[in-house]
Amino acid sequence: MARIDLKSLAHSYLSNPDAEDDYALRKMDHVWEDGSAYALLGPSGCGKTTLLNIISGLVQPTDGQVLFDGKDVTALPPQERNIAQVFQFPVIYDTMSVYDNLAFPLRNRKLSESEIRERVNEVSEMLELSDVLHKRAANLSADAKQKISLGRGLVRSDVAAILFDEPLTVIDPHLKLLLRRKLKQIHARFNLTMVYVTHDQLEALTFADKVVVMNEGQVLQIGTPQDLFENPKHTFVGYFIGSPGMNIVPCQMQEGVASIGDLKIPVGKGSEALSGQFELGIRPEFLKLHAQEVDGSHLVTIKEVEDLGTCKVATVLLDGQILKVKLPEFLDVPVENIYLEFLPQWIRIYADGKLVETAPQAQARTEDAK
Repeated sequence: MARIDLKSLAHSYLSNPDAEDDYALRKMDHVWEDGSAYALLGPSGCGKTTLLNIISGLVQPTDGQVLFDGKDVTALPPQERNIAQVFQFPVIYDTMSVYDNLAFPLRNRKLSESEIRERVNEVSEMLELSDVLHKRAANLSADAKQKISLGRGLVRSDVAAILFDEPLTVIDPHLKLLLRRKLKQIHARFNLTMVYVTHDQLEALTFADKVVVMNEGQVLQIGTPQDLFENPKHTFVGYFIGSPGMNIVPCQMQEGVASIGDLKIPVGKGSEALSGQFELGIRPEFLKLHAQEVDGSHLVTIKEVEDLGTCKVATVLLDGQILKVKLPEFLDVPVENIYLEFLPQWIRIYADGKLVETAPQAQARTEDAK
């Protein structure tokens, strides 16, 4: 496995890019640690697949370098990078048996038949392909074919990294859940460096040790699922992660208090120095509704309540601003005379879309790093 360094990396599909908007990937410097599982997450067209293809060698970057364990591989073709890549749709040999499909990458590397048999049996057992090992791949379902494709990526134990480009697209929802669990187990067992592209936040958050959130060719944040949920460093991350996403409303900051229209909301210690126009972010999970006024609460109007089975989501109107509130499924929500409470410790303040670090947040992050 390998540590992956991206140094001043940028890419444009134009021959002579001269403006930032000409770049499909904007300049980035990142280190992806050996043996970790990363997910590239973002909307369609944000640059995820371009970045993956640069790492694999299918695309030559316009600027910067890609290093595997300190070795510059930027100019090397895919076959010289010692990586495995699993694509969105199955890449297999229909005329071969499942066994021969899985054995093919190993035979190309001149492994002995005993080594090949041991490795193929191990991978087929993990992916529950043992019962069809000697069947032709052409006769199998799309789900099974994609499992073979996954197996061809996992069968080699000597790869620098395994790259997955939305590999579960053709898989039915139940099998998706099982395969995500299986990939987690495989990663834990073999300590593989894995990079997984998806636009599905559930896939990213359940698969990866760290999630790389991208938008418009930029990496906005790399963090654990907990980091992204509790401390999104950009309003896009806050809105994109979570269901519903983070509430973002404009506010005026003065002496540690956020003003939304005529309403005053204490933000908490460390924000006293902020003054001027900002954005207040808070997740629906950290807003509370009360049937009676409590200290620091504000009268709101209920616009809608959605029952999602496991929870309810209330849409409320606060001084002209729409906010989402996540509630327990069993809670009855009165239509009138309802009060909204902000939990100050979960309020985040943003300037130009970027998180403003208050003193307590910075201290907590330092303590977490120790």
